[in-house]
Amino acid sequence: MNDQRSAAGTAVTEQAAAVAVPEAVSALGGVAGPARPKGRRAALAPVALVVAGGLSVQFGSAVAVLLMPRAGALGVVTLRLAVAALVLLIVCRPKLRGYSRADWGTVLAFGLAMCGMNTLFYQAADRIPLGAAVTLEVLGPLALSVFASRRLINVVWAGLALGGVVLLSGGGLDRLDPVGAAYALGAGAMWATYIVFSARTGRRFPQADGLALAMVVAALLSLPLGIIESGSKLLVPSTLGLGAAVALLSSVLPYTLELMALRRLPAPTFAILMSLEPAIAAAAGFLILDQALTTTDALAIALVIGASMGAVRSQTRRAKPRERT
Repeated sequence: MNDQRSAAGTAVTEQAAAVAVPEAVSALGGVAGPARPKGRRAALAPVALVVAGGLSVQFGSAVAVLLMPRAGALGVVTLRLAVAALVLLIVCRPKLRGYSRADWGTVLAFGLAMCGMNTLFYQAADRIPLGAAVTLEVLGPLALSVFASRRLINVVWAGLALGGVVLLSGGGLDRLDPVGAAYALGAGAMWATYIVFSARTGRRFPQADGLALAMVVAALLSLPLGIIESGSKLLVPSTLGLGAAVALLSSVLPYTLELMALRRLPAPTFAILMSLEPAIAAAAGFLILDQALTTTDALAIALVIGASMGAVRSQTRRAKPRERT
């Protein structure tokens, strides 16, 4: 997710247009499979993948918060990415030959984005509450949805979702540790870039091969930082076990689901659906970390879900004309 600022607008627009055409994505990605179901089910299938990925990543984040006192923020990132890379390499067994320099550049950028997104987010979560960190982080995808969209309705849904995100913060963003808030905003920028390069990787590599290779890049980048901060603490069996759980819940499963979804879902819709993350995080905090929800939190969640439902309805309407062509 390392975008070049001089070409950022062009890259986002190009990515959104390509992802919006499932046939082109299949051809570029080299994925040949059974015919997809048509109609409403076809439109809702990638949405279900995104929601499932959000549930997995946020419950994994709750487990990570429990692990931080043992391994530190950078140690958690290292465990998460290293275990995830190992699992994906075993499962995918990606081929290393037959790719162009541009393909490898995309994988490197994707891996850099993953490492940066995780590192910045856990640094933020170490300084500010988890809900506030996710709230600030999700501003990145929301901004992407506005810049990449060519339809006014997507701007409306993004604005509604942003209102819910701000409300979920309890209006206390001005009282947050400025360093932690800056880390969270940086994580949001990397998350937006992750969306761009996840889609590009999905088009250039078959199945989840590109994801596996990018995860290796991210793990190698994070390894020195984790060793410096935590050292031998990373080898404690219980810490390794929790780290493996975080890797599966927060990296392997959600990244795979999101990569699959981005092959069939327009980037603006995907970005708006990412606004569900604060709501899911609040639920995970309640169930795992005993963080009670207030009436304001419930209202904020309703606003965010309403915006996401609006995005889904827009996607299903856009799917209907394609069936006739």
